Amino acid sequence: MYLDVVNRIRAAIAAHIRLAYGVEARVLTERPPRLEMGEVATPVCFELAKRLKKAPRVIAQEIAGSIGPIEGVARFEVAGGGYLNAHLERGAFFLEVARHAGREERAIGADAPKTIVEHTAINPNKAAHIGHLRNAVLGDSFSRILRYAGERVEVQNYIDNTGVQVADVVLGFLHLAKKTVEEVRRLSEAPKFDYYCWDLYARVTVFLEEDKKRLELRADVLKKMEEGHGIEAEMAELISVAIVRCHLRTMDRLGIDYDLLPRESEILHLKFWDAAFAMLKERGAIRLATSGKNAGCWVMPLAEGVGGGGAADVGEDSDADQNVKIIVRSTGTVTYVGKDIAFHLWKFGLLQRDFYYRPFYKHPSGREAWITSSVNSSAEEVAASRAPTKTSESNRQPEFGKASSVYNVIDTRQTYPQQVVAAGLRAGGFDAQAEHLKHLAYDVVALTPRCASELGYEIPSEDAKKQYVDISGRKGQGVKADDLIDKLMEATRHEVDERHPETSATEREENARRIAVGALRYFLLKFTRGTIIAFDFEDALSFEGETGPYCLYAIVRARSIWRKALEESGGEGGAHVSGDAAGKFLSDADDIWDVVMTASSLGAQIETAISAQEPAFLAKYAFQLAQVFNLFYHKHRILSEEDAAKKAFLLLLTSMVDKQLVAALRLLGIEAPEEM
Repeated sequence: MYLDVVNRIRAAIAAHIRLAYGVEARVLTERPPRLEMGEVATPVCFELAKRLKKAPRVIAQEIAGSIGPIEGVARFEVAGGGYLNAHLERGAFFLEVARHAGREERAIGADAPKTIVEHTAINPNKAAHIGHLRNAVLGDSFSRILRYAGERVEVQNYIDNTGVQVADVVLGFLHLAKKTVEEVRRLSEAPKFDYYCWDLYARVTVFLEEDKKRLELRADVLKKMEEGHGIEAEMAELISVAIVRCHLRTMDRLGIDYDLLPRESEILHLKFWDAAFAMLKERGAIRLATSGKNAGCWVMPLAEGVGGGGAADVGEDSDADQNVKIIVRSTGTVTYVGKDIAFHLWKFGLLQRDFYYRPFYKHPSGREAWITSSVNSSAEEVAASRAPTKTSESNRQPEFGKASSVYNVIDTRQTYPQQVVAAGLRAGGFDAQAEHLKHLAYDVVALTPRCASELGYEIPSEDAKKQYVDISGRKGQGVKADDLIDKLMEATRHEVDERHPETSATEREENARRIAVGALRYFLLKFTRGTIIAFDFEDALSFEGETGPYCLYAIVRARSIWRKALEESGGEGGAHVSGDAAGKFLSDADDIWDVVMTASSLGAQIETAISAQEPAFLAKYAFQLAQVFNLFYHKHRILSEEDAAKKAFLLLLTSMVDKQLVAALRLLGIEAPEEM
């Protein structure tokens, strides 16, 4: 819509400059600061002035007076010292926006380049908490935005099922809870198994801190897990699988789906690192250190600037003096980042090794999540593990990996390891892949002191004066994701029950769910990724200001207007609106034109959100659209408008806003309720 018109203007001006002046020019555009100055402005004449030895304003006047007609453009004007401003044909543009409002995702070809978005990646050792939700909501929303823009997206949720966090819970069951594998199996079938492990994990933290010699117990458990031997490995598999299912059920409540759950255990058992090691050694990306403190280690030289260049940034197994990263220790064990390099070689289809796969989980949306396996299951076993489907096509195993671009949603504390992975790709000669490896970093989620108190936490007097209170999963402090959703649901359910007692209980429950989820997702998305979020129930649920409920209420209001209009007209719908009529109503109504221009900008906002990797821009857009619509609603009495043609125009504008706002919020994973 707006972006389509902008692209037409850019192309036409560039072609005119080529023909009139014999030079190539890159035509950049922007929105003028005021509506009376037009809708599209370009400073191209300032750049041309240097090459043509003319004043920018003279060039702008020449172009404005000689450029041919452009579809959708009424006229050009010169502004300031040489800006070329386009004024759109308001009536025609309005109808174009109305026709395309709320369009669905673009069709994606099966052979289109693939983009992998990896997000969530919660350690499978305890319940998800609010910090994990920021990761998952960011990744899910960014995936939706990419799909809407026409990209083929594969969503991955990495499962570190052999890490120290899982080892701690195994240690807790064996040495603190004194449970057998069968007892843990029975416990794992309980609905709140992840809550049980949350508490056990905190107990293990205290247990290990009391006597540092107990760390040897953890090391022994970890070794057996990695080797896949003994009851430790059996219990780790049992616990991690059960916790992953708990996490998936939690994410289902927020409408978050996955395509693949790649597991660390398969990277180990299928010897991904062996293949990566041979490749990196052959390409000279790593070398064996023969002297100094790194003697016997395989190291990778790091380019200047990786890790910020400071000793505090280089991380574990790095040598700040030599600016190298240890990939394989002298003991022969591979570091975490070494395994991560191997995994990313697989993501880009560069590793001569692959996982086996099996279906694991069916999301309520119908999307199926597969999980990696070290065993090649037969076609019959795969089919037996899945729900019956109508076609053989739907029974086919998807092809995973082999991406052209990868986005990793990981918090800011993992910036250095992400830089090292990219450095590993470059060292191996895979510059293009390193360039297309993007880290969507984000900062932590904390609680306001008020929120922490509402959740029952004892806040020291000095912390009560702070803007936010830190949380720690290792200490058992923090807000479990399900508890947070439950509390939001409780608050919205109470509000919906009071406002709409005549509605059925099922409908009230669904409306409350949509409002609660919308409030939470919007609150987590409205802040740019580098901002620390201090979560607060009252702020998130407010119907005023930049909140999810405020945006949702604009949709409910627009639909209510349409519903009443249909009732008044006997269900015949809105009357036809011509371009001439729309142009007349918009000619001197900048407040209404502002609504049209904002509604038309969804495509441009999506493009900006993708280029900046910031879903927050789309959240801001949704709020601005709701805001201009509410101002319009309070100024214009739509249903009581006596002029039939104008009433039809206002109703069509209301429908346009509804569709665009629904589309924007859908990309943020937010569904509108029927009532609020």
